[in-house]
Amino acid sequence: MKVIIVRDSEEMSDRAAETVLDALAQKPDLVLGLATGSTPEGLYRRLVKAHKNEGVDFSRVVTFNLDEYVGLAPEHPQSYRYFMNEKLFDHVNVKPENTHVPDGLAEPLLEHCAEYERMIDDAGGIDLQVLGVGGDGHIAFNEPGTSLGSLTHVAALTRETIEDNARFFDSADQVPCFAVTMGIGSILKARKCILLASGSNKAHPVRAAIEGPVTSSITASALQMHPDTVAIVEQDAAAHLERLEFYRWQQQNWHLIADKL
Repeated sequence: MKVIIVRDSEEMSDRAAETVLDALAQKPDLVLGLATGSTPEGLYRRLVKAHKNEGVDFSRVVTFNLDEYVGLAPEHPQSYRYFMNEKLFDHVNVKPENTHVPDGLAEPLLEHCAEYERMIDDAGGIDLQVLGVGGDGHIAFNEPGTSLGSLTHVAALTRETIEDNARFFDSADQVPCFAVTMGIGSILKARKCILLASGSNKAHPVRAAIEGPVTSSITASALQMHPDTVAIVEQDAAAHLERLEFYRWQQQNWHLIADKL
């Protein structure tokens, strides 16, 4: 895993946007895996700006979101479909039929999970997957204990996750207890992953994900097994990394061999 330490969340978002836009320039029909939450919002603002100010074309892009709450309709203000429409889809020229978010109202849910996995495969797989990390080290809604080989499935949310997400609802009692989520195995099939993290509250899960053992107790640690993952970590979130100085040195000196890669 390549680790990039940045000053703040603004630089984190800048670096993430550069990665996405570079990938889009190389492949106009990019299959892009997307995340929700506060962490990627700056990235989405930059993609919207690039479309409006620089004419970046999203018309051939296909997107797949990581997850959705069970029981929330797409028009619910706290659904992830609503979030993506508000933050990105409604502001760029991506075709609505090319945007995919799990359906929290689908029945039967298990069949929907299998179909979502098939849809990703039929699109040729995800080229670039954007990820955040939860306070307990989870990615998507793959809570501690999730199989590292899991595909899209229905997940029960932990009390910690429900409490973390309660800030988006009127109370924790309104947060759904279940979600449809891509599995760890689904995520690891992406050709490239970028893991974004900012804030001191993410310092412990970031260290566990990047430097700890690969374990289902910290599902983000499975990214250590991925052949092309870049972690873009704001300095407060990087505070507990034992090899922090090495990551900084590597980052500062990578240009010395860039022309040989």
